[in-house]
Amino acid sequence: MESEKGAILDSTALKKYLLLKPEAEEYYPFDDHTAVFKVQGKMFALLVKKQGQLLLNLKCAPDHAIELRDIFPEVIPAYHMNKRHWNSVILDGDLPMGEIERLIDHSYGLVVKGLKKSIRDGLEVRYGKPSLYVGSYS
Repeated sequence: MESEKGAILDSTALKKYLLLKPEAEEYYPFDDHTAVFKVQGKMFALLVKKQGQLLLNLKCAPDHAIELRDIFPEVIPAYHMNKRHWNSVILDGDLPMGEIERLIDHSYGLVVKGLKKSIRDGLEVRYGKPSLYVGSYS
């Protein structure tokens, strides 16, 4: 029971952090339990429970995605996503929240960089580059 409660608290804190990103929005296009987080209509995160495990799918630079999988056993090729560009993070409490936040920042920055120039420029004017590209390095 305690671990289930812990997962719920982690999920709530995670959603809060995801929604702090500029213009981030939460959707439930698949079912009532699979949360998709988007910026300007483009997904940067997906939070899903699969076989009792909470997973957070995040976009990642391909070389960095492989590095992360080699370093952290909680980072695996993404469930139901392009495994070259997406990782799943197993949210079992072993990976520090700071590392999860860094991975979220990286994913968000990659998605913003991939937006049409006019949309990206608008975000940069409204929020400034430092708040959009925290954790990006590609």
